[in-house]
Amino acid sequence: MSTSPWREQPSEQARLFNPAFLGALVLCAAEGYEHTSQERQSLPYPLAFLVVPIALHKPTREALPRTTRTSLPAWISVNAHTQVGFPARASSLVSSTKDSIAVACHGGLLAIEGSRLCARAKMSTIASFASAVKSPEVSDCLKKAQFVGKWFAGSGDYQTIMALWGVRP
Repeated sequence: MSTSPWREQPSEQARLFNPAFLGALVLCAAEGYEHTSQERQSLPYPLAFLVVPIALHKPTREALPRTTRTSLPAWISVNAHTQVGFPARASSLVSSTKDSIAVACHGGLLAIEGSRLCARAKMSTIASFASAVKSPEVSDCLKKAQFVGKWFAGSGDYQTIMALWGVRP
């Protein structure tokens, strides 16, 4: 995965790392987090940098549990294979994730309030786009991003979640 500016990437990578698509992933996670967290808190900004590599990486995405009641530490201990290469993947997507957040904020989909990302649109807005694209993989990435947001909302503070995934803010 390249850290070069989006437009300078090879066309296949540019499509996959399109800032609008990645912004939609972050929006879905933010909406899921807000919907599930106690006191309707918004997604901590650093967690966006986990959502993108989790949702994009097919083996990790497919290994995610079926329910948010599954403990994140317990799941990680059973699915240690998802940790292989994760810090490098997450690091390689930092620039793309920052760009996607900026695009989503500019488009009114997200807002930054303090150190949190607030959903300003609903996943249903993005879901209609995904159905127009008619890509099961795009739909799956969006659904899993929302799931990850919900899951993270019940998994402790962002520092703990990041440590479980082997990364730091």
